[in-house]
Amino acid sequence: MTDAQETAADSSRRINGGTPPDAGPAEAAAPTPLLEPREGIPPVVADATALAEVVAAFAAGTGPVAVDAERASGYRYGQRAYLVQLRREGAGSALIDPVACPDLSALGAALSGVEWVLHAATQDLPCLREIGMVPTSLFDTELAGRLAGFPRVGLGAMVENVLGFVLEKGHSAVDWSTRPLPEPWLRYAALDVELLVDLRDALEKDLQRQGKLEWALEEFAAIAAAPPAEPRKDPWRRTSGMHKVRRRRQLAVVRELWETRDRIARRRDVSPGKVLGDAAIVEAALAVPANVHALAALNGFGHRVGRRQLEQWQAAVDRAKALPESALPQQGQQVTGPPPPRAWSDKDPAAAARLSAARAGVSALAERLEMPQENLISPDTVRRICWEPPVPADERTVAAALTGYGARAWQVEQVTPVLVAVVSATPEQDPR
Repeated sequence: MTDAQETAADSSRRINGGTPPDAGPAEAAAPTPLLEPREGIPPVVADATALAEVVAAFAAGTGPVAVDAERASGYRYGQRAYLVQLRREGAGSALIDPVACPDLSALGAALSGVEWVLHAATQDLPCLREIGMVPTSLFDTELAGRLAGFPRVGLGAMVENVLGFVLEKGHSAVDWSTRPLPEPWLRYAALDVELLVDLRDALEKDLQRQGKLEWALEEFAAIAAAPPAEPRKDPWRRTSGMHKVRRRRQLAVVRELWETRDRIARRRDVSPGKVLGDAAIVEAALAVPANVHALAALNGFGHRVGRRQLEQWQAAVDRAKALPESALPQQGQQVTGPPPPRAWSDKDPAAAARLSAARAGVSALAERLEMPQENLISPDTVRRICWEPPVPADERTVAAALTGYGARAWQVEQVTPVLVAVVSATPEQDPR
């Protein structure tokens, strides 16, 4: 009996009325609320002995393992995991506190070679990697939903549309660094992995039916094999509202305030936005205040900001004001690829025409394949091919260029004919 079937059979003790649907696509008029894990809420693993028991149980389990992690985005500095949830046939569910048990490499090793089922894997993999959990293979139910053409791919929507159960999602944005974690939050966390493997199985069948399963497996393999992301260059440039900042001296103010805020947030282990908002940083950069009094008059630096805090922010502004011209940041980031598409018409009208035709062709193909354009091929890859087409522009060279930009084999096979028709056309020809 699958998890979904067992859950349905046992649901009469846990739902507020209604008839549970069968496993697989829901046929009932109304979905069934899923209010309690079938074995109840598991105890939180918070010591070495309990962790060793979980490692042994999951190593002895069978089939894929459902994995999820909860972070404290908006509350704490960084993206570390504050709760890890797992479920596997034969092992049941487990909730692990990675603050009390910061090294889960033994668990990761026990699950090596096992397929991990995650929803939106790229969001959780970085924080799992930090605690020693790295999958060798995975199945991403969110990405599977995108490739299968589902319009809504959040976990709650997928479980409801595919399996016919409703997950309670009211605790998704809470502060998961809270200790002890309240029981309703733990229930919510356990339910997130309750039917994840069943969702995986149903989506696999759907992808197989559509002839897209091999495509999905290529995508999953690429995610599992991807190295950790490189640190972002000049992260201060991503401050919200940066488009208002025009002058280099003002950019220097943004940089100094952002870096000061980041140091404080890291030291206090709080979200940077709780230290100083982006809007306040931009406000100060535009005004370049002469002193603390002028700074205090700006939005974001009002009466709630103490004198000492104002002085530290003004010191950052003063450091930016004292920089020589040669040390001021340049306008815009240095880019290695093509310029922004809005500039193409002036810089290279032929390239602009290619891009327009390529976008239309890719859009039409994505619609036929019933998937989002960005999952069919990266928009950046399309821009690069159109800006500087390979010479000669034929199937072999375009396919090689796509592969060089990181496209998977299935993407190359699908997209190459569209792009060849575009980049090989002369200006007088209609590439469509």
